[in-house]
Amino acid sequence: MNEILLIAAMAAVTFIPRLLPFALASRLRLPKSMQQALSYVPIAILSVIIAQSIFYRDGALALHMNNPFLWSSLVAFITALIQKRLFVTILMGLISYSILKFWLLL
Repeated sequence: MNEILLIAAMAAVTFIPRLLPFALASRLRLPKSMQQALSYVPIAILSVIIAQSIFYRDGALALHMNNPFLWSSLVAFITALIQKRLFVTILMGLISYSILKFWLLL
């Protein structure tokens, strides 16, 4: 019986913090300027994640010529400027990374 009570308590502790923001969000109205400012949060977070994966290796700044992530991101960036199509951009980035990493052994 104690195990069931423990599991129920853990479920409540896990579920309630996840439920409260959704339950209270319908009652809360943010100002238009706050909504506009919060719309940039996903873009900013994704930019930081991408920059960290490109420029940092093993906790150090990796701006050397042997960084395949740097070169493949450059190829993807140029492809995005020219094509403006997401699938082609991702495909070119993956192909250039594969060539650099597995065939040229950078």
